[in-house]
Amino acid sequence: QVQLVESGGGLVHIGGSLRLSCAVSGDIGSFFAMAWHRQAPGRQRELVATITSGGITDYADSVNGRFTISKDNAQNTLYLQMNSLKLDDTAIYYCRFRRYRDYWGQGTQVTVSS
Repeated sequence: QVQLVESGGGLVHIGGSLRLSCAVSGDIGSFFAMAWHRQAPGRQRELVATITSGGITDYADSVNGRFTISKDNAQNTLYLQMNSLKLDDTAIYYCRFRRYRDYWGQGTQVTVSS
């Protein structure tokens, strides 16, 4: 079993920054993939960014160049640095851990206001 706990969401103005964290615990193993997803009201959950256990990253076009996904192996923590935030970035952000199956966190709300 794997447990995920997100934190770091909040209210920020357009153009501001936030850093989300996802603490991972349990049977992590050495080979896995992690990701951030988000879901805005009335919309489907969408993939934001991914990172492999080897550190290879990928981003959705909508956030490429503004968001950075990273992980701290020693702390078993996944991060999402979000810069130049836009109104469209408002959503609940979820972290996902994939090893044999998907595990999800409870989500953290990010609200971008004008």
